[in-house]
Amino acid sequence: MLALFRKEISSFFSSIIGYIVIIIFLLITSLFLWVFPIESNILDYGYAQINGLFLIAPYVFLFLVPAISMRSFADENKSGTIELLLTKPISDFQIILAKFGAAFVLLIIAILPTLIYYISVYQLGYPAGNIDSGGVFGSYIGLLFLGAAFISIGLFASSITSNQIVAFIVSIVLSGFIFIGFEFIFSLEIFGNASLIIKTLGIYDHYSSISRGVLDTRDIIYFISLISLFLFLTRFSLQSRKW
Repeated sequence: MLALFRKEISSFFSSIIGYIVIIIFLLITSLFLWVFPIESNILDYGYAQINGLFLIAPYVFLFLVPAISMRSFADENKSGTIELLLTKPISDFQIILAKFGAAFVLLIIAILPTLIYYISVYQLGYPAGNIDSGGVFGSYIGLLFLGAAFISIGLFASSITSNQIVAFIVSIVLSGFIFIGFEFIFSLEIFGNASLIIKTLGIYDHYSSISRGVLDTRDIIYFISLISLFLFLTRFSLQSRKW
């Protein structure tokens, strides 16, 4: 499993994809936080906070994470090496976890440089340190959970096709629906009291809660359950090839 994990990490950085993901993420978030004259701009509006990062990042992840995960199994399916991979002396779930872990590490590497935003605002605040550090780090935890959920969805999408573009599109559609689709259905108010239950099925409600710096066990359980669901669906997809 560790050998496969290292191989996956190496493949990200032996090609240009790993560097592109990191650069695009940092470029887009930097533009929205420091350059574009919008409410999230720290310099223009003078707020000692980086909430804009946590509002923008999910929508960037919605496209970047599928770009990371689309090749995970689709490449193996296309080349026919998936059968060889499944005969290795490791379980299907270990293969999935190795690919999930590698993609998650790449995501962490992309997020880490954004701590510079926090340090900058911490120093620029008046007085210095006038920022809700607990809320910021709670938001980072929410962002990691969100990224992990998108990765698990992306792995499932990649496992059901041999075409990377199809995997990319399916991943975006699934992730987008689970992220904001339930929120949209809730806003229609056509299901009465059941609308509140529908709202809690979506990622947005739980991500927003954690992003306020509130680590509610219900939100954590939701993310763990969602990630586990799609990892098991990926496993089911791989096992179906053996039938």
